[in-house]
Amino acid sequence: MKLLLVEDDPALRTTLLRTLTRVGWEIEVCADGRAAVGHWRAGQPDVVLLDLTLPGRDGLQILEQARQEGLLTPVLILTARGTVGDRVIGLNAGADDYLVKPFDLDELEARLRALHRRHADSMTDSSAQRHGNALRYDKDSGAIYHQDQILELTPRELALLKTLLARPGHAVTKEKLFDSVFPGAVEVQFEAVEVVAYRLRKKLVPTGAKLMTLRGLGYLLKMPT
Repeated sequence: MKLLLVEDDPALRTTLLRTLTRVGWEIEVCADGRAAVGHWRAGQPDVVLLDLTLPGRDGLQILEQARQEGLLTPVLILTARGTVGDRVIGLNAGADDYLVKPFDLDELEARLRALHRRHADSMTDSSAQRHGNALRYDKDSGAIYHQDQILELTPRELALLKTLLARPGHAVTKEKLFDSVFPGAVEVQFEAVEVVAYRLRKKLVPTGAKLMTLRGLGYLLKMPT
């Protein structure tokens, strides 16, 4: 399991390196915000552990650039910014989970493993699945295609869409979708899944597939006929 650790605090870096290496993570370290995306792109980590306050470049700017470049690696943000507003900003920028300093090392490890497990599951589902003429899921790449073009989705949008594709034409509860999109998250507001659904709905417009809200039931993915 490969981890990119983007953290400039030497003491915290040392602690995380020692703790996570001991439990099996292969860790690459970056302490400069300006170099983080380059390390990310070249190293192809399984998970990114990203501080927000960094020299050279803010963590949110790093995250936004990475997502714009199509780097879909799950990201767990570490920060001292603990307000609800800060968490929402981080999640909207493309983070998958958020942990406020100071934190428990066991909880950190559990969250990292949950992110890695979800990402691995998205890459190893059974054979490529075609859903009408609208969407095709490729197990080898973990990507979803429309007319042989990859849909540019964030990891959360991908997790949401995959859960809906498992039961096309059937309602999926918001609770189930939340668990798929934010596994193990205890500080994320339940309504955050609505933000992901809103963004996914806009990206599905060119495909003809419709993400429908069923009041009191959840969401339903309707394929074009």
